[in-house]
Amino acid sequence: MSKTGALSILACQLDIPPMASARERDTHLAVSAAKVSAHLERQSADIVVLPELSSIDYARRTFDRLDEISEPLDGASFAIWQKVAKDHGVFVCYSFARRDDTGTYISIAVVNPLGEMTGYYDKLHLAQYGASMEKEYFQRGDHLLVFEVAGFKLATLICYDIRIPELSRTLAVDHGAEVLLHCGAYYRDASFHTWQDFAVTRAVENQVFFLSLNRAGKTYGHSLFCTPWMDEDNRPTQFHRSKEDFRLIKVERSHLTKAREEYSFLKDRLHSYALPTQRD
Repeated sequence: MSKTGALSILACQLDIPPMASARERDTHLAVSAAKVSAHLERQSADIVVLPELSSIDYARRTFDRLDEISEPLDGASFAIWQKVAKDHGVFVCYSFARRDDTGTYISIAVVNPLGEMTGYYDKLHLAQYGASMEKEYFQRGDHLLVFEVAGFKLATLICYDIRIPELSRTLAVDHGAEVLLHCGAYYRDASFHTWQDFAVTRAVENQVFFLSLNRAGKTYGHSLFCTPWMDEDNRPTQFHRSKEDFRLIKVERSHLTKAREEYSFLKDRLHSYALPTQRD
């Protein structure tokens, strides 16, 4: 674990192959866990973060087999990442297709270094445009996830969630999140390039660290990490435009404190903007 005032994140822009069976899912999970473990052998971290649906391919062919490939909260994904968490003394934030008796969800789960489930989050906003077809296969969630690692408050959101500003604001202001983990599966369709502008905006307007993590692949890639203040001398950390890219990111509390002291965006908000309009 980090000493007080710092947090280390192993952010994994991971390649996820095509698949149409639970067997192929489990093979991919084993390969992914081996890659992450190899990196943790060389450099320790407080938390590992993986992209949206890191357990399965994001494709209609895969989603058509959700009856087989989706899993319960304590399924194959939990089992494999639980072992990584315990072996390396690290939190792991991973994503999978979660199934229970109410439906199927695009979910994030977090397992702690003791191998315990810290909590899970089901995607609140389902994308149904461009290359996305989530409303045909998944239900939306009904709760948030905020948890603590190395003295920092972290919260999760998934892909399309970034385009709804109220969610990031609520996590930062109402729940005190200092690091937002935004796990995506951003395909290079017409909406791809606006995603990065949203990431920078969410970081600066909420004065938080913002990890926006995509999967690898020629039609994906280009993850980025933003700090609470961005300008021409402080630019986002950019991942490779397509290849797998594992980055150890250091989060310093002093950067957060400095941004919030020098720029009073959050303090200057009104209690409510339900104000009367000027009438002629």
